[in-house]
Amino acid sequence: MKEEILSAAAKRKIFFSPDAMEMILSNNDPMGFTNTVFAHLASNMMFVNKQDIMDCIAGDKVLFESQKEVKPQNKFTPDLSIVKGTDVTGESTCEGKVNDFAQYFKSRFYSLKRLIEKRNDFGRAMDISRAKTLDREVRIIGIVYEKSTTKNGHTMLTLEDESGTAKVFISKESPIANELFVTDEVVGIHGKPNAQRTIIMAEKVFRPDIPRSNSWEPSDSNSQIAFLSDVHVGSSTFLEKSWLRMMAWLKENSVKENINYLVFPGDVVDGIGVFPDQDKELDIIDIYDQYDKLAEYLKDVPDHIEMVLHPGNHDAARAAEPQPALNTVFTKSFDSNVKMVSNPVYLNVEGRTVLTYHGKSIDDWIASVQYLTYDDPLKVMKEMCVRRHLAPIYGQRNALAPEKKDYMAMEIIPDIFVSGHVHGAGTEIYNDVRMINASTWQDQTEYQRMHNFNPEPGIMPTVHLGTGRIKMHNFHS
Repeated sequence: MKEEILSAAAKRKIFFSPDAMEMILSNNDPMGFTNTVFAHLASNMMFVNKQDIMDCIAGDKVLFESQKEVKPQNKFTPDLSIVKGTDVTGESTCEGKVNDFAQYFKSRFYSLKRLIEKRNDFGRAMDISRAKTLDREVRIIGIVYEKSTTKNGHTMLTLEDESGTAKVFISKESPIANELFVTDEVVGIHGKPNAQRTIIMAEKVFRPDIPRSNSWEPSDSNSQIAFLSDVHVGSSTFLEKSWLRMMAWLKENSVKENINYLVFPGDVVDGIGVFPDQDKELDIIDIYDQYDKLAEYLKDVPDHIEMVLHPGNHDAARAAEPQPALNTVFTKSFDSNVKMVSNPVYLNVEGRTVLTYHGKSIDDWIASVQYLTYDDPLKVMKEMCVRRHLAPIYGQRNALAPEKKDYMAMEIIPDIFVSGHVHGAGTEIYNDVRMINASTWQDQTEYQRMHNFNPEPGIMPTVHLGTGRIKMHNFHS
């Protein structure tokens, strides 16, 4: 109905303000009421607000009778919650002991093993120790402990489960010769032990993956969710003009566009001491002042919008992922409609599952895999989906805390998967999962200039929760 009214108004070159639109939609016959308003407006009127409609009512009995039946429109009530068991805030128990690491990798192994065994084309796996003794085809699941290439160009893996380890040989002539493997991922192998029972000759590789049958089922939700990653408040390269342009647009359009949710996937401030000589690139050198300034900016967000914010590697949180929500000492000045959560976390928003992750592990993916680059973070996100894990590679640039549960495993299939970190902007759909890299509000830094890295700043992605339609709103160019 709203679209029909706006279309009719556009044909007459008339534009209704949000309060006028609210008044029209609250009538028991919105279209009939609109046509009556059209008939009583001055011919040269282009912009119509609530007072203009009230003036028409005061001067016309028919219109007055129509408006008597106006009922107040219900205030929008947000429907957003944290998916149980996905927020590490208040649940962290790791002390860095040997038992913590053992429990952490067991959690990873068994959660992803279950996903592989759910595949229609795999079935149940047997223990590696038993598989090595058999003279027939076997199916095993293990963590990739080691990978190497032989002098003849074949691939050799060492897989591990709780029963032991096995060497897995993949011939360079095999159909699976080009499969990508990273250390510490969980894979399934279909193959047969060699005659000496020392190596399993692989024929097929199976991963947890997002099933091809996964689908986005349309719903009756009219809401949109927006994402603002890597704001970097406090940096001398913070793009305040682009930010204020975006805020002005939100104030003007968020109601009619039904933008009701706003997620910040980390690096909301630039932080202190994140890299050498960072103080030379800061406009705000106190970390508390940086968060206070962000809180001040967010007070301009329209009141009906529910906000969710979590840390990234520049924020005042522990470096190791998963990162608990920001401590209250930094967030005292934020309004109550800003929900503080962990990185990563799953959200339930009007029936849609949203996975938001800052994306620090992208550094490890790019360092480990030759064809992955910072220019195409969506390709990295796809590899995460294939392995159903945000950060499988352990012990490199990205620190991982050995919690009892592996919070980085993607046990739940998201409808929307968003990340930031690399200051890129793009979107792609993989097996009906909306993947988004959510831009930045920081211009090119000196470090990025030295490495010839060009960010894509000032872009706000939005996703329609009913249809799944994605839009990229550019406020920089």
